[in-house]
Amino acid sequence: MPSTAVRATSLTRRGLLAAGGALGIGAALAACGGEDTKGGDAAKSSAAAGKSGAWEFKDDRGQTVRTPSVPKNIVAFTGTAAALKDFGVEVKGVFGPTYVEDARTKTRKPDVQAGDLDIDKVTVLGNVWGEFRIEEYLKLQPEVLITDMWEKDALWYVPEEQKDKILKIAPSVALWAAGKSMPAVLQRHTDLAASLGADTQSARIKADKARFEAAAERVRRAAKAKKDIKVLIGSGAPDTFYVSTPVRPTDTLFFQELGVNLVVPDKLDPSGWFELLSWENVDKYQADVIMLDNRTSALQPETLKSKPTWAALPAVKAGQVVPRVTEPVYSYAKCAPLLEDLAKALENAKKVA
Repeated sequence: MPSTAVRATSLTRRGLLAAGGALGIGAALAACGGEDTKGGDAAKSSAAAGKSGAWEFKDDRGQTVRTPSVPKNIVAFTGTAAALKDFGVEVKGVFGPTYVEDARTKTRKPDVQAGDLDIDKVTVLGNVWGEFRIEEYLKLQPEVLITDMWEKDALWYVPEEQKDKILKIAPSVALWAAGKSMPAVLQRHTDLAASLGADTQSARIKADKARFEAAAERVRRAAKAKKDIKVLIGSGAPDTFYVSTPVRPTDTLFFQELGVNLVVPDKLDPSGWFELLSWENVDKYQADVIMLDNRTSALQPETLKSKPTWAALPAVKAGQVVPRVTEPVYSYAKCAPLLEDLAKALENAKKVA
């Protein structure tokens, strides 16, 4: 695990959801070789692959990536790679939080963002913010790089200072991980997986989607029955508590659409993602349930126990703090449980604030 100082810096830079201004990664990216701003949709991409062997995919920047054949040497952001795996597409390399190292036993376990990836069978090009081993990337002979996009044209976990070199090696695909509701983002990941050869109409994936839709309806019913229950989306750092706005992240935007009564902070930082509170003022917003960032960069409930102002919050005292998967793995298999857990939390919640 990173030190407290590193963790604090990491959370400040990534914040709740990677504010482009805070990160300094908001500058527009130039299109790399092999990309074109004109092209078709996912269906056209799949059709092209089937007829000619060539592959193309129009990403969420509006750029169309074209390669001579369907890419097999795929490198992706860890969470994106985990989503592709759930759809049946394997990657060669990953970058982003992939493993947590136990300093005592010298062993690794998968990070929460790694999903079902076998972390011993993929090349990890970087495990922390700002780390991307270009030499190892070259050895993989990548045909495409795939990642999330939290701010327009900013490639998630592709270091700004290395970006130009990285994008010259292989074409890139970026899919929104913010500003769109979760069902739309899931559909885009489905489209991408299908273009890469996944059978997205398989019985398993249809069952996963049906489970997701049923879970969404369960949340809708629970939210209607517990409309007085106030839910706060938060993340803890050593000196700061972040209260996220619900209108930009894909998950919380969807929660709002389903009727969940979410706290809306009134004094956002310049990036527009969250309000920063000192621990002395952590009780500014009264909430009955707190959804707490579960990423390894954020402080977890066991650590937060040492902060008296946290322990005094009504939701904490009532045991109504639940994990929030701040960076979801965008497959139906992984997003359905998130909704089921939220529905259960609402169903069991009591008014305490």
